Amino acid sequence: MTQEYTAGLDVPAPEADAGKPGRDRYLDLLRSLALVRVVLYHLFGWAWLTVLFPSMGVMFALAGSLMARSLNRPALSVIRGRIRRLLPPLWAFSAVILPLMFVGGWKLSEDPDHSGTWGLLELVNYVIPIGAPPYPWEVGFPNDLLESTWADQAVGPLWYLRAYLWFVLASPLLLWAFRRVPWATLLAPLALTAVVGTGLVTIPGELGNAVTDFAVYGSCWVLGFAHHEGVLAKVPRYLAVSGSFLVMSFALWWASGHLGPEGWDLNDIPLAQAAWSFGFVVILLQYSPSWQELPGRLARWDKLVTLSNNRAVTIYLWHNMLIMATVPIIDLAYDLPFMQSDRAVAALDSTDTLWMFFLVWPLIGLAILTFGWIEDLAAKRSPRLWPNGVKRGRAKPRVSAGHRA
Repeated sequence: MTQEYTAGLDVPAPEADAGKPGRDRYLDLLRSLALVRVVLYHLFGWAWLTVLFPSMGVMFALAGSLMARSLNRPALSVIRGRIRRLLPPLWAFSAVILPLMFVGGWKLSEDPDHSGTWGLLELVNYVIPIGAPPYPWEVGFPNDLLESTWADQAVGPLWYLRAYLWFVLASPLLLWAFRRVPWATLLAPLALTAVVGTGLVTIPGELGNAVTDFAVYGSCWVLGFAHHEGVLAKVPRYLAVSGSFLVMSFALWWASGHLGPEGWDLNDIPLAQAAWSFGFVVILLQYSPSWQELPGRLARWDKLVTLSNNRAVTIYLWHNMLIMATVPIIDLAYDLPFMQSDRAVAALDSTDTLWMFFLVWPLIGLAILTFGWIEDLAAKRSPRLWPNGVKRGRAKPRVSAGHRA
């Protein structure tokens, strides 16, 4: 099963600034929480986080809702716009990662998994993510700053872009089907997961991974349709919540009998992931308050929520590489004068993951400053370094009616 490298996230629409009409701040908050949870998962590796908050299902549902709203316009223009906002940030990421892999000693022609003409064609996925991009399982890094598996960690997140692109391309047909047979369209991906995600039918290679991902998160994507179209709101809340608990109970029961190498990590258990995410998302969307502004104490997080939504693609693409980048930074601490005792070294060894947690956030901020503006160009906006919703510059003084220039 594909590893979870997301946050999974939707490409924010151009109106992602706080305060502009049409933005649902509750959905924006969910997207921000999903991104934070993804970073925590890849940093600490806690399997229970996949149960506590199934980020991928949440993100695909939010993306589906926005896609349904956008499809009030001609489908071709919507698809073109989504792809346009997705590709330039990917190209910037690929322009950094690919040369580093080649400098590290990766020779595509000698890679047994990606050699020949097919291997060269697979490089297209660094430009248009229609499939899984090739990368070496082990490769060097300049000055050996990162461990040999860095490419696997860095490139692995691109599976989400492939899944997102597949859903975007399929959305006009899915929405057409949903408006005619809503419940069949909503539940069909769960049924498909029971076939391809349990070993009943096995599709080999990356095609199998892509189909499985599409099936696992397909119902969440269509739930986004149901939320936007008002279908979900028509279901009595007690019935929706009760049904969700039954589906989620089935997910935990299935997971208990099919634990993977990481135990309760739902990313290794496709049917449990699909069912748990589906039930979880139904509850979140049933209680959706449709905020225009974050209420109460949540308002203090407004700027960070706005920033993370405006830079969701950048955060997603770079966060795993930045987690790894914290390691050589922490290693520098061992050379400090007060770190030369065994006790000090042991203390740092036992808290290194905590230091990684504190270091990764400023590194993510640096990535936002360095690469985030590309998202603005992709969305045909003026580039901004730190789009957190705060208006820059002084307001123009008002001129009273009796003192016109």
